[in-house]
Amino acid sequence: MDTGTTAWLLTSSALVLFMTPGLALFYGGMVRGKNVLAMFMKNYIAMGVVTITWIAIGCSLAFSGNATIGDWSVVGNLDLWGIRDVGLGNEIFGIDAPDLTFVSFQMMFAIITPALIAGAVAERIKFTAWVAFIAVWSIVVYSPMAHWVWGGGFIATEVQALDFAGGLVVHINAGAAALALVMVLGKRAGWRRDAILPHAPALTLLGAGILWLGWFGFNAGSALAADGLAANAFITTQIAAAVAATTWCVVEIMRNGKPTAIGIASGAVAGLVAITPAAGFVSPLSAVVIGVAAGAICFYALQLKFQFDFDDSLDVIAVHLVGGIIGALLLGLLAEERIGDVDGLFFGNPEQFLRQIISVVIAIVWAFGISYVLAKIIDATIGLRVTEEEEEQGLDLSLHGEKGYILTD
Repeated sequence: MDTGTTAWLLTSSALVLFMTPGLALFYGGMVRGKNVLAMFMKNYIAMGVVTITWIAIGCSLAFSGNATIGDWSVVGNLDLWGIRDVGLGNEIFGIDAPDLTFVSFQMMFAIITPALIAGAVAERIKFTAWVAFIAVWSIVVYSPMAHWVWGGGFIATEVQALDFAGGLVVHINAGAAALALVMVLGKRAGWRRDAILPHAPALTLLGAGILWLGWFGFNAGSALAADGLAANAFITTQIAAAVAATTWCVVEIMRNGKPTAIGIASGAVAGLVAITPAAGFVSPLSAVVIGVAAGAICFYALQLKFQFDFDDSLDVIAVHLVGGIIGALLLGLLAEERIGDVDGLFFGNPEQFLRQIISVVIAIVWAFGISYVLAKIIDATIGLRVTEEEEEQGLDLSLHGEKGYILTD
């Protein structure tokens, strides 16, 4: 085992966990003031609930053994339930750090992925329904997807698609689930009739900064070593985020005449999302291309919810689903063997682009389909949505008995 790698992975694990409070700030600033605490609660409860499900069986389903259909590995087994046989050595996962380090690092990914969905259902979902959804979703949707891509499953072995740090597993997975959930949940009262404006864009900017910081652990940590690949992932992450934020501002100026704080924050996150699957496979110059594509395409993807009439409150689908697709597909074009051992279409390997397309389709169909069924079951049993009176009052008071802001003279 290598002490440098161990230190880097422990640091990266902490950075990725810090992204979830950052996400709470990012989303919290974009909701109305009467719902800010409810948004924070949705993110913080993910840190509690998903830690429990991950330790209980989630990690085992993602990374132990293989349950197969024919030659295709579709899920892990329960050999590691309760992580009872995971110790201080490195006999299980084969990295130069203790096995518990790998479990911890992957747990932080499992936490933030369902937390991303919270932005789509803001201001109208029951807290109990949210807890039930993320608890089950983390087991039946997230863990199998993680196994397919990172745990020896069929997307990695049979399809041979690539995903360095979570374009499929995290962002497309969460984005497709968000679409399913908002279709079942329905629109906020007054959507497209009343002005529903962010109450604190400064909080959103602060949250975006924390996310940007944490993303270095998210992407560079996924090298699973303190080495040159981690360095490549680190700099491509910075470049894509910076370029996407700048591109979003330019497009905003061209379209609306002025840049916005919410826009630059959203652009940065779109760039971070898009570089995630590709960070360890593409060059810094290619990261510029990915940043431009993410900043421009995700901006225009904001119109999807109006064209198709669904209420994605905080644009999870435009940023995470669309951004994840951009990154996964551009990886298939721009990957270089000298960096990540695989070439993309632009470097003489057209098959990789086809593999990426197939993997994106599989991820969307899986995440959307299972999430839709799960949402329907919860809606038919305990109910997904708060009452009209609770929504009007605001979820901070109606669900949690608190106010985000108490202003006195």
